[in-house]
Amino acid sequence: MRTKILVIDDEEALCEILKFNLEKEGYEVDCCYSAEEALSLDLSEYSLMIVDIMMERLSGFDFANRVRTNSAIEHIPFIFCSALSGEDDTVMGLDIGADDYITKPFVISEVLARVRAVLRRSNPKRNSQPALPDAEYEPDITFENLRIDRNEKLCYLNGNEVNLTKTEFDILLFLLTHRNRIYSREEIIKVVWDSDVVVTNRTIDTNIARLRKKIGTYGNNIVTRLGFGYGFKETV
Repeated sequence: MRTKILVIDDEEALCEILKFNLEKEGYEVDCCYSAEEALSLDLSEYSLMIVDIMMERLSGFDFANRVRTNSAIEHIPFIFCSALSGEDDTVMGLDIGADDYITKPFVISEVLARVRAVLRRSNPKRNSQPALPDAEYEPDITFENLRIDRNEKLCYLNGNEVNLTKTEFDILLFLLTHRNRIYSREEIIKVVWDSDVVVTNRTIDTNIARLRKKIGTYGNNIVTRLGFGYGFKETV
C-alpha cells in the first residue's frame, strides 16, 4: 500500500505541482483547497499532511490546533508550507506541533527531502531491518504505574494506553532511561530531533508541557531547572 499524503493549500496551481512531484516519488496524494474541506475527510487515512497557513476562513494554524487536540489523529505528522517566513511564524508553527516548516517559494527537491525525513521519523519501521529475535527485544521501561513498551512504541499509564506523538514519546523515553539528571534543551534536541530540523527552546518547552498533561501525576516528576533544562526525578 502506497503512503498517502494530503496537501492543503488554496493555491490550486501549487497543489498540482506538489501532487505531480510527490506522485513521481511513489506517494498517493490528495489535495484540498481549504482547511474546512480537509476537516471533512477521514484524516486518519493519511501518513503526512502538507499545510498552507494563510487560507481564507480557517487558517493553517487553526487547522493544526484542531488536529493536535484530536486524540484520534494527533499523531499524524504535518509540515507547514507557507509564504510567512518570519522567525516568529516558524516558531509558532513548530510550537503548535508541526514536524517541519517550509517557506515559499520553495525548491521542490528540498520539499521531497523534508517529506522523506518526516516520514522516516514518524514511521521508523518503514526502513527497518527484519524483526529481531525475541531474545533481543528491548525490555519495557517502567516507573511505578508508568510504562513504555520500546518494541511497540507505546506508553501506558495505570494499564491504559497514553496517546503520545512521536516527539513526546521520544522525550519521555529519553528522560525515563536517564533519570535523576538534568539535561539541557540542546542535549534533548540532539537525541530527539534529526539534525536537519530547526528546533527552538520554545518547541522543547511546548512538547514538555503537553507531555506533562498526558501522563497525569507523573508530570510532576518531569522537573525544570531554570537556566539548565529538564529531567525525570524519581522523588519529587
